[in-house]
Amino acid sequence: MKRILLSVVGVAFAGPLFAALKLGVPFADGMVLQREMKVPVWGTADAGAEVSVSFAGQSVRTTAGTNGAWRVDLEPLVASKEGRDLVVTEFSPGNQAIKQSNNQTILHDVLVGEVWYCSGQSNTQLPLRGTNVRFRDRNGALIAQMTDKPCVRYVKAVCEEPKYSVTPEIPPRYDVVWKKFNRKNLMPLNGFSAIGVYFALELHSSLDVPVGIVGSYHGGTNIDAWTPTCGTASRPDLKDVLDRPLFATKEAWDAAPKEMRLSPFNGLNQQRSVLWNSMVAAWCPMAMRGFIWYQGCHNAKEPERYCSKMHALYDGWSQMFENPGLKLCFVQLAPWGEGTIPFIQEAQARFAAEERNASMAVINDVGNLNDIHPRDKELVVKRLAIHALKEAYGWNVRADSPTLAKWEVKDGKFVLDFDHAEGFYVYYDSRDPEARVKELGFEVCGTNGVWKVAGIDNFVGSRTRQGKPTSLPVVRGSRLVVSSPEVPEPVKLRYLHSHPWTGRLYSDVDLPLGAFHVGD
Repeated sequence: MKRILLSVVGVAFAGPLFAALKLGVPFADGMVLQREMKVPVWGTADAGAEVSVSFAGQSVRTTAGTNGAWRVDLEPLVASKEGRDLVVTEFSPGNQAIKQSNNQTILHDVLVGEVWYCSGQSNTQLPLRGTNVRFRDRNGALIAQMTDKPCVRYVKAVCEEPKYSVTPEIPPRYDVVWKKFNRKNLMPLNGFSAIGVYFALELHSSLDVPVGIVGSYHGGTNIDAWTPTCGTASRPDLKDVLDRPLFATKEAWDAAPKEMRLSPFNGLNQQRSVLWNSMVAAWCPMAMRGFIWYQGCHNAKEPERYCSKMHALYDGWSQMFENPGLKLCFVQLAPWGEGTIPFIQEAQARFAAEERNASMAVINDVGNLNDIHPRDKELVVKRLAIHALKEAYGWNVRADSPTLAKWEVKDGKFVLDFDHAEGFYVYYDSRDPEARVKELGFEVCGTNGVWKVAGIDNFVGSRTRQGKPTSLPVVRGSRLVVSSPEVPEPVKLRYLHSHPWTGRLYSDVDLPLGAFHVGD
């Protein structure tokens, strides 16, 4: 009787002889695989079983480990708009193919092209169409109605509340469904990220290959929550962030000391790594070209740390996705009425200068001072996309906003030389064009520390019509000469550090000059 009972219990806990074959999170019908690099394919099967992955003429086998985990790497693939099957088959330890349907998985309509990730806080989350007039793209409905691109696809990788986890969630708490860019999928309210949509469309238009984009985002969140632990650990100056305890429940959070719950860690979903764990970790090590990032508002009061935190973010993502050449195209914050904005803008620019795989879109001319959510996401993305075309795809284009190369004070004037500019011009409204020259955002001060508005002295030429100016003068070349008659001996200069923080000075290829200061 004991022997019979033990046998029954043993069968009950052992489960079926062959468990259902499962693929990793990215792998579903209609997906896009990354071209021109090794493509990891992974999942679980029975311990010790052989697994075969077949696609585009390749067939690769491996053996599942003792925990059932397996992975193969497909050799680099050529871009293809042809929807093909990716077939994964589990074999018994005796190498006899298992014929049951739950031991063979076939993914249909799989394309090969460019894959990018899209992440950040509310400006990334802002949908193509939304119910809130302040939280939707200004042209979203037009674009949604006019788009039918079956080779461009997206997947929304956002979990429901609670949108955080103190440990990596694999599999995550959301379904992975790849959708085509068409009216049916883009028109619904509060759908996919506007910058994700525009970015994918720009790449597809320029490269003429399939594009897949994954979106994970959450409004009002800090950079630490999106950074994997290994990224934070890579920065010694962030040891205090790494050493912070993690709280899994609201009760534990409410009971924590108040100093543990201050900005930027002022919520369960603001703790280090918790959004990475819940929404991104399961996608690793998917092959992809890079990721776009739009975040910073929540960390605006700690600009002195943001550059290092950007390094931690990039280091963590590139390590976890096993991609040392991973590209990062990110958006510098727009002005919106916060005095700390110039400083975090400078921190973002410093990171872009230090990380060779990162590039930054300057957007200080977009939006308005009363809303942190610029609605013209199409212009924002064009500045992201030209960086991607240059850095990721080798296009011979000028993608960078002007950056200060060197400076000196000569005869009471600041002489500023820039890279990435062969000239400058001012964009102005027609109400008072001459006043715009005086309000470009330059200020200088002497040893007394009193800042005075400064102007550009080396403007040349001006078009007029019927005696009225139709354009402001332009600057020929990459040098600006800046001075103020009120400061005969200037020692410091700053640009866009005072209200309204809005950029009006552009390079000859229509890219705005970003905030900076010298003389400290």
